[in-house]
Amino acid sequence: MAFTSKDVMDLRQRTGVGMMDCKKALVATDGDMEAAIDYLRERGMAQAAKKESRIAAEGIVYAAGKNGKYVLLEVNCESDFVAGGPVFKEYVAQIANYILDNTTASVEDVTAAMQTVTNEYVMKMGEKLSIRRFTVYESNDSEVDTYIHMGGKIGVMVEASKGASKDVIHDVALQIAAANAQYVTRDEVPASEVEHEKEILKAQALNEDNPKPEAIIEKMMVGRINKFYKDICLVEQPFVKDGDLTIAQYLKNNGNAAIIRFTRYAMGEGLQKREDDFVGEVMAQAGMIK
Repeated sequence: MAFTSKDVMDLRQRTGVGMMDCKKALVATDGDMEAAIDYLRERGMAQAAKKESRIAAEGIVYAAGKNGKYVLLEVNCESDFVAGGPVFKEYVAQIANYILDNTTASVEDVTAAMQTVTNEYVMKMGEKLSIRRFTVYESNDSEVDTYIHMGGKIGVMVEASKGASKDVIHDVALQIAAANAQYVTRDEVPASEVEHEKEILKAQALNEDNPKPEAIIEKMMVGRINKFYKDICLVEQPFVKDGDLTIAQYLKNNGNAAIIRFTRYAMGEGLQKREDDFVGEVMAQAGMIK
């Protein structure tokens, strides 16, 4: 698999490793980006790749609720200028209201149903608009709270057990936005993900300057895998408002609420931002490029 200088830059942005080492990693893995990340991590040169390491599209994450039904959604546009404007937010609110007022199975269903509205706003704003994703919670026997950070850069929706304090659920939503938990408890982490992490951690230990015996490495792995769980499991994370408490302890001290599930969207994660070739555009307009 071939790779380009842009791939090297992308790998550098995702890992924080120097350009030459990124190039070597891509050469060693035949241009496979994910394998190159593992290659660098195994050598202790990069931290765990974050799921939101490529936030490259414009738009907003938005939340709304009515009659016990809540929606968290992401809608994308082409420019930050449009994303920050009232007309785009008006459009996104209409999409959210449609989802709340109807039984919707997929993004494709919503896109088709709202196509006329979308076309009207495309004409108003002069940009392509895309309904990317949404999640719906209905709280008949539970409590739901939503939180939008930085005007729509990150959005969180949390469902907790019935009777849970709104303040407590909101604190949990803030925690998820800040610390980017992936699961509520370690029981939810897929075994394949745990095994993959163990392989990475073991390779790191073997590649250290003073490699340790296998028996010592196995003991070290216990602590390292516990740290892995602490990073990605909500209830094991230190509470951002009080680092002396884990989220599990915070919940126990405040009514013992149970977190059922959560959804966290970071605007544009995994999408490639359009790159405008302004020099080429000017040259083309001047007739210098055919």
